Amino acid sequence: MKNFRKQFGGQLTDTLIKRYGQSENWKEGKFQNLEDTGMSISFWDIPKLLYRQFTDKEKREPATPLPIAPFNKASFLREGADFNYIWYGHSALLIRMNAKTILIDPMLGPNASPIAPFKTKRFSENALALIDDFPEIDLMLLSHDHYDHLDYDSIQKLKNKTRNYYVALGVKRHLIAWGIDPGLITEFDWWNNTSYADIQITFTPSRHFSGRGLTDRAKSLWGGWAFKSENLNIWFSGDGGYGDHFKTIGRKLGPFDFGFMEAGQYNEKWRQIHMFPEESVQAALDAQVKKAMPVHWAGFALAQHDWTEPATIFKNTAKEKGLEVTFPKLGVPYTLSETQTEAWWPIR
Repeated sequence: MKNFRKQFGGQLTDTLIKRYGQSENWKEGKFQNLEDTGMSISFWDIPKLLYRQFTDKEKREPATPLPIAPFNKASFLREGADFNYIWYGHSALLIRMNAKTILIDPMLGPNASPIAPFKTKRFSENALALIDDFPEIDLMLLSHDHYDHLDYDSIQKLKNKTRNYYVALGVKRHLIAWGIDPGLITEFDWWNNTSYADIQITFTPSRHFSGRGLTDRAKSLWGGWAFKSENLNIWFSGDGGYGDHFKTIGRKLGPFDFGFMEAGQYNEKWRQIHMFPEESVQAALDAQVKKAMPVHWAGFALAQHDWTEPATIFKNTAKEKGLEVTFPKLGVPYTLSETQTEAWWPIR
């Protein structure tokens, strides 16, 4: 019961709300998107959606657990590569850039619905154990506070090997509640940027929402991360629906050599907060991404589409529109120049 309560993270206080209110993105008592955003879900839709979410799982989950390659420290830390990365499914990414190890949205836990009556099980087994072999994490980045991105169990396993945390504005309170030293945490509003190890890091806007309970919806911010070094420009889109902000990001910070693009867990009823794969490809083009890979899939069944559908549609759409793409296997280190084009998932 104690750990169940901890899942909700840090509590809101008048002091925190006053500080959040200094952001130009805080209006009418909460953080707001740059354009009108909502979900087309009525009260009467909820029981049906919940029933399908927890019972109708055929094709929404792999027939057998997805294997994750063991962590290969020598390959990941290899010298001579400007940029290495490993994808662990959904949006969990381990990156090596400018001789620094960066971890993005490290949700490696087994359940994306820890406060729900039914589990949303990870497609892979024992992912948390991978953390034991990870090197020291120079910097952890957190895009927002949803359970499929910010995981209590993962943070607990990582906190003794993580030096610094860059997080969306409002997420700091959760980490403090979980025992992280406040002095290690820096919060970012949209377009805030800083230099870390000669990497210019910028928090970019997205079209989404936040919250871990019934009372904290939109009480922390959400977004993506851009990384610009002397030789490379990388972007992680974060969660969110399609919008004009992608062209703005491309104009201000692009072009990008590589983009990690959200492309899964979509539904027509919440199209404004999660992109369909076709929109994700267009968003990459809008933001001037030269080479892209889809994330936010192959981890959990959080929507009603087949689990392979995001990658298949992303691949076909990118081919039609002339966008270079890659589809890395789980747990395998890749450099920027290495491309995995062959589909490793079942084609239906």
